Amino acid sequence: MEIKRILFATDFSATASKAVPYVADMTKRYEAKLYIVHVIQDIEKITEWYAPKVNMDELHKTMEAKALKELERYVKEFGGYKDLEYRLLKGVPHEEILKFKRDNKIDLIILGTTGSIADKIMKESRRPVLIVAPREEMTESMDPRLCSGGEIRL
Repeated sequence: MEIKRILFATDFSATASKAVPYVADMTKRYEAKLYIVHVIQDIEKITEWYAPKVNMDELHKTMEAKALKELERYVKEFGGYKDLEYRLLKGVPHEEILKFKRDNKIDLIILGTTGSIADKIMKESRRPVLIVAPREEMTESMDPRLCSGGEIRL
């Protein structure tokens, strides 16, 4: 398997931070180009009905500034790794991550989170997805025959 481009999609959570050593190791091991991305969800569509008086331009500027600062912090954690780019994307997180994967010919996606976004990326990606999650965050049973809803897999 050839891995030349790795995408690390982060939501800036503590779990995502725990994925950084794995991302660094995989990137160095394969001598791959690393892309770090964060997606700002378009909250205007979500909040419009609930809070129509919110100044969305100001809110977006604040979100972008904070997200860029966090992305730059991640870049520093990679200790001067030279073949690295970071991007701030806007939209529906799983859609933007998958679009970025296609547009940049990503070979491996690494996520430091679990949940619906990770599930959608795993189901829709035609490339490998590595999910780094602490044991306490795992929701599925460790018994491969059991689903979280009690369904038995044979």
